[in-house]
Amino acid sequence: MKIVGLTGGIGSGKSTVAKMFRELGVPVYDSDEEAKKLMVSSTEVKEAIIELLGKKAYSDAVLDRTFIAKKVFKDPELLQQLNAIVHPAVREHFLEWAQKKVVPYVIQETALIFENGVQDKYDYTILVTAPKEIRLQRVMDRDGVDEQQVVERMQNQMEDNKKIQLANFCIENVDLETTKQKIKDLHTELVALSASKF
Repeated sequence: MKIVGLTGGIGSGKSTVAKMFRELGVPVYDSDEEAKKLMVSSTEVKEAIIELLGKKAYSDAVLDRTFIAKKVFKDPELLQQLNAIVHPAVREHFLEWAQKKVVPYVIQETALIFENGVQDKYDYTILVTAPKEIRLQRVMDRDGVDEQQVVERMQNQMEDNKKIQLANFCIENVDLETTKQKIKDLHTELVALSASKF
């Protein structure tokens, strides 16, 4: 079984692409969702977060996402320390999850494969892209934020042109029907690659 990493900048439509793969019967692991769960369910992760950010990180055993966001997004070093707690726990959970699947390949949907330099942990990587204006508009519509806020978030991510050089496959996600067809073709290719011994 092959392990495929699916990534893309904010507003690229990575989750839409993940959903299309799921519709083809491919197991997809949503790292963001699972990270949120692990930050509450794993005693080890929870204790490490409290040690790093203080008891206010949890309010009545519930993760206080607003408090955490305010603390870490203005402090890159703190964000890095938080990621160093959460990312290895998510990776371990993902590998346990993947081992239970009997399929040609599984997908881990995750935001910062290339930014974190972990592309070598995957057999293949898929990058979802879209023109900047489209991405801006999507995030403004989705999150109800202004352009400046989206631009700030984008600045924390690597430019697409750099990521394209590192990815095995690239899907430009502008028109949904075209994207759907590209995913069907890529699925066929990945199943064939998984069957080959090399």
